[in-house]
Amino acid sequence: MSKTEPQLIFVAQVGAAHGIQGEFRLNSHMDDPASVLEYNPLLGADGKPALEITTAREHKGALIVRAKEAPDRTAAEKLNGLKLYIDRAELPEAEEDEYYITDLIGMAVVDVDGNAVGRVLNVDNFGAGDLLDIQPETGPSFYLLFTNDNVPEVRLDDRVIVVDLSGI
Repeated sequence: MSKTEPQLIFVAQVGAAHGIQGEFRLNSHMDDPASVLEYNPLLGADGKPALEITTAREHKGALIVRAKEAPDRTAAEKLNGLKLYIDRAELPEAEEDEYYITDLIGMAVVDVDGNAVGRVLNVDNFGAGDLLDIQPETGPSFYLLFTNDNVPEVRLDDRVIVVDLSGI
């Protein structure tokens, strides 16, 4: 029985050391920052365990954590900038009409008539809602607000997003 390669999803990054006891900031990229603590150990870019969190607390909107790999401040400083991942298979299934950004990236984009529009480069949110960053075959990429009106259909199994560009 062969084990499938994990699909790594970037979920957090180690920040600056905090205090002298080996604590450091953990910058979580999860919707609920503390939910990153549900995945332990966190993985490195190579898919191997990289950080085992032993304690965590919230402080001024950030997470302050201790890890087995950082018994003191010097060790915590050496971890600064470390990117941390989880295996996509560990995430719960998304609710209906909800999607993980990682699942949308790279999907083909077609209009309501089935004509190719491009591919999803990323999904960004600058505070006013999710935006699909779409790269057409030629020309610069463009943003499309990810609403039911603009995106009437997402077919995850087919890796296709149907967009209605008539309103833009």
